[in-house]
Amino acid sequence: MNENEVYEDKVIRGLLMEGSVNMTAISGRGLVEAARHAHGLSHVCTAALGRLLMQTAMMAVQLKNASDNLTVILDGDGAAGRFVAVGREGGRVKGYADFPEVELPLKENGKLDVSGVVGKNGEIRVIRDLSLKEPYVGRCAITDGEIANDFANYFVVSEQQPSLVYLGVRVDPKTGAVRAASGLMLQPLPFCPERDIAALEQKANEIPALTRMIEEGASLEDALIELLGELHPEFTEKTAPVFACDCSREKIESALISIGRAELADMIEKDGGAELTCRFCNKKYAFSREELEALLAEAEARENDAEDDGQGE
Repeated sequence: MNENEVYEDKVIRGLLMEGSVNMTAISGRGLVEAARHAHGLSHVCTAALGRLLMQTAMMAVQLKNASDNLTVILDGDGAAGRFVAVGREGGRVKGYADFPEVELPLKENGKLDVSGVVGKNGEIRVIRDLSLKEPYVGRCAITDGEIANDFANYFVVSEQQPSLVYLGVRVDPKTGAVRAASGLMLQPLPFCPERDIAALEQKANEIPALTRMIEEGASLEDALIELLGELHPEFTEKTAPVFACDCSREKIESALISIGRAELADMIEKDGGAELTCRFCNKKYAFSREELEALLAEAEARENDAEDDGQGE
């Protein structure tokens, strides 16, 4: 059975205050749990990567074309190294942490130490590949390593878009299983009046209740109406996000060919084969000596063709 169907993950887009504020919200228990299983995530890395994946999914639903994608990198000085997520049209996401099994003690307030695994020094990079000549790259410094505040700061610094961002993941303290996961992104439009911005600021302290409400059984729609009802939410689009890797044997073969015949020949001579693991989903791809030799022949043919093309007349 598909975990995402069981957990009814969804991204809802809409408007607040008669169209003056863009709203994007996510319930992502299924996709975060899928990432936990794929990578063997610790409790705290489940929370950290889960927050990043949900934020990436909320950004990815804005992509217009199947070929578009965005890559988000949290490159901090925390115990788990880099966190990387890739989002595609429709909220499909994949991601990983350099050291996914790192665990840290709870903070004094009893919460998971997300900033400890992400780090408080470093930068966020967002790479948007929209099938243009060059991808757009935005970046800014990490502010506190809690991810939501970091993205709120990123939107202001790099995209000149004031934003209220909330991200929450609740895990079972014994098993590490995801009990609930949600996020919310509110972005005033340029014509948004000051009174509406003030109303949003007053709501900021209530929004962290979103994950608790979903854990207690509320749907994302009902939770949003309860939290934001007086701001007149209007839901305009619903999408089912999913943790899904697009790796394939063909892509791995192309990667092996691209490394060149010298390295392929070295693999064949020293190891007599190869096993490659996808960073994003941990799926393993095994290649025998014969399969590597066939790829080597193709690499040699491509390099010879390139040399012939370069000679000219």
